Amino acid sequence: MDRLARRLIDGTITIAASEQRSQLRNREIALTKLAELVVSALAPTAPPRRKSRPSRGSKMRHRAAKEQRSATKQQRRRPAAE
Repeated sequence: MDRLARRLIDGTITIAASEQRSQLRNREIALTKLAELVVSALAPTAPPRRKSRPSRGSKMRHRAAKEQRSATKQQRRRPAAE
């Protein structure tokens, strides 16, 4: 019920549907939305995310790529006047 708390208005869940011109079809759509809302509210919560650190190999690859980009950009420079 805590997950539905923000959808409650005076203790009732309000669903609006006005996609179709037909009132009957909009009611069917609203019932479908209500069913999906209840199913999502009853679903178990996702486990909390565990922090992870980059591996040593990924750090080394990242550093090598940075050095490669640096070398590429240094080659674009105008040669030093001697």
